[in-house]
Amino acid sequence: MTDNTLSGSLTNITNFIAAAGGLGTAAYGLVDASKAIAGGMSNPGFGYVKKAVEPFLVDTKPGGVSASGFGKAEMVDTLRANWLNGVTKAEQKAVAKALIRLGINSSSAPQLAGAAGVDPAHLVKVAQLIGTGESLSAEDQNLLGRFDAIVSAAIDRGYERADQFYRNWAKVAAGLVAIVLAVIGGGLLHQGHLQSDQSFDFGDYIGSTDFYLALLVGIISTPLAPIAKDVTTTLAAAVSAVGAARRGKL
Repeated sequence: MTDNTLSGSLTNITNFIAAAGGLGTAAYGLVDASKAIAGGMSNPGFGYVKKAVEPFLVDTKPGGVSASGFGKAEMVDTLRANWLNGVTKAEQKAVAKALIRLGINSSSAPQLAGAAGVDPAHLVKVAQLIGTGESLSAEDQNLLGRFDAIVSAAIDRGYERADQFYRNWAKVAAGLVAIVLAVIGGGLLHQGHLQSDQSFDFGDYIGSTDFYLALLVGIISTPLAPIAKDVTTTLAAAVSAVGAARRGKL
């Protein structure tokens, strides 16, 4: 196997790249399938969202129910459900901001003002005006605009960090799965090379070329998966171009 695979012929190289890319795609698929179990790989990253919005989520009524009709826990559960379900990031941010805005009233305003760094007394006044449906002055609208800008910045920070964390850990998980699958596959091939009177020895496999080739395939498979087809096409075109140049010289 190893001699043919590493022979350097274009066919063997492109087959190698295609197989590695296929393994990476399969690894990503297995990681994605883990979402069926309590959210699986969707869970990493949500902690950043929770940390960003919690200072602005308040329980203001007896029994821990806020002015929006949701308690703090229900608000977090709503945001987590959207995160696990893969709702678009813009929509998730909009929902988080809406829940915070719905929680503004005269009781919650001091805490929200402290979290946003705006004047508590003024925000209480604005909350009262909103509650009674009265119009806001330019000064009141300016305060509410500053509050919204600070909340939006906090939400953006939380969701962007969360998305980055999720993507990185999804890649790491897929890479580990690909390595495990490749090593198992290499072990099966190594066993097929043994003589009929030989038994499989894991220690012998670890030191064999089959193991290191399998390890290499596992390591490169996930970054290679999205571009495997382009790489093989480009490589074939490059070989063809070089071949044509050599023939022209001759």
